[in-house]
Amino acid sequence: MILKTYLAEAAARLSTYASNDQPLAAAGNKVALVLAGNTPFYPMYVVGLVGSEGMPTILMTLFSFPFFATIPAISRRYPLLGRATLSIAGSANTVFCTWLLGERSGTELFLIPCITLASLLFGTGERVWALLLAALPLGAYILLHGHFWPPPHLYQDSAYSALFSMNAISVGTLSIFLGIVFSGLYAGPSKRTH
Repeated sequence: MILKTYLAEAAARLSTYASNDQPLAAAGNKVALVLAGNTPFYPMYVVGLVGSEGMPTILMTLFSFPFFATIPAISRRYPLLGRATLSIAGSANTVFCTWLLGERSGTELFLIPCITLASLLFGTGERVWALLLAALPLGAYILLHGHFWPPPHLYQDSAYSALFSMNAISVGTLSIFLGIVFSGLYAGPSKRTH
């Protein structure tokens, strides 16, 4: 009972922290907090999947946590800056983790939802922002694919195959989540059927 109460209070605080008067900023805040919440688990997924031989460098994936976690605070004061920061942080984190784990890990696939996110975060009067920030991950792929510095740790071929599968599934799941979050902005009132 105490745990249930604690979890309900924590969820209410997170909901309050993510709230924003601007719907696009509020949606971006939800995405940012989900990304922040998943960040500490990513090294555990990697270790659970391919072993601990890449430690401690795999812990460097945690560097993105404060960027994602502070986006709702930025958005509260500067909604446009908060949304732009989320887009830039997602792209930068993807590039960094692609170098850290190596291109063969499939981490680079996260550039796809980065493009989608940039497209969704900005309204019709902000298309320049959407285009510029969607071009960032696309440009990163064009410029960096096949040209990353060697990663700090090289995994076995079987490990890369497992990491690629994990990241591909994660990209698909994240894409579904983005669709759910942003579709709520455009859904009309539900109609009752009699």
